[in-house]
Amino acid sequence: MHALAVSLLLMSTPSTDVPDLEAQTRAWHEKRIKNLTADDGWLTLVALDWMDEGGNTAGSAPDSKLLFPKSAPPRIGTFTRRGLEVSFAPAPGVQVQKAGQPFAGGPLNTDAHGEPDVLSLGTFHFHVIQRGDRLGLRVKDIEAPARKEFKGIDRFPVSAKWRVEGRLEPDPSPLKVPVPTVLGTVDEMQSPGAVAFQLEGKQYRLRPVIEEGEDRLFFIFGDETNKKDTYGTGRFLYADAPKDGKVILDFNRAYNPPCAFSAYATCPLPPKENRLPIRVEAGEKRYGHH
Repeated sequence: MHALAVSLLLMSTPSTDVPDLEAQTRAWHEKRIKNLTADDGWLTLVALDWMDEGGNTAGSAPDSKLLFPKSAPPRIGTFTRRGLEVSFAPAPGVQVQKAGQPFAGGPLNTDAHGEPDVLSLGTFHFHVIQRGDRLGLRVKDIEAPARKEFKGIDRFPVSAKWRVEGRLEPDPSPLKVPVPTVLGTVDEMQSPGAVAFQLEGKQYRLRPVIEEGEDRLFFIFGDETNKKDTYGTGRFLYADAPKDGKVILDFNRAYNPPCAFSAYATCPLPPKENRLPIRVEAGEKRYGHH
């Protein structure tokens, strides 16, 4: 048999070298749910507002620029923006903490480069995010209704068919690809190439990106199950870094983006080349009304 034909045959065969795929997938999903429902998980996200240059009042008062839920104090403080730098001053009588210690005010680190400074007040935790040239205040509440009412996520049956071996086709030089977001912006993200794989005798490609501080491949992809059976804009999938050029794509671990759970998330969307013309009946299904 021709060498290329042998290679394609191997790529079309599901990777079944996992002793108990069902058990391992279940363990992975349990960890995923634990993170999702944690005190700082996506189910606690309750607000996101964008800052103007200068002072931005924060609190539950209706005229606040950065609006908190009604259970928060009417006036929490003021975030002052100067370009891409932000400082905070608490309102009189309001005791805000940073890293578990009283915080009288001062400059704050955003999430642009590493971990942001997280402030807390009662059940609320909040920090500044940067998306392009926009700065916003992300607010989480450990008593959020979405967290209290969460009852799990339906999934497709686990199947070895959807655990496939692909091969990384590296780009000849470092490449940044445009990744659209739900905000209408476009992020430039580093990509090592495209991963070619086969399903039911047909070949497909997905282009992963590399997140800052990660060595795993991150796939943002869409398929024909979106909108009706799975989240409308697509799903996420991680894969370990290539070994001898080989990449294991386990679609049983495809999962919903944060936007499936909250209107306040800022999710990336699948690049055009990552929209598969097939039904990927694996991984997490659509959640709730999102």
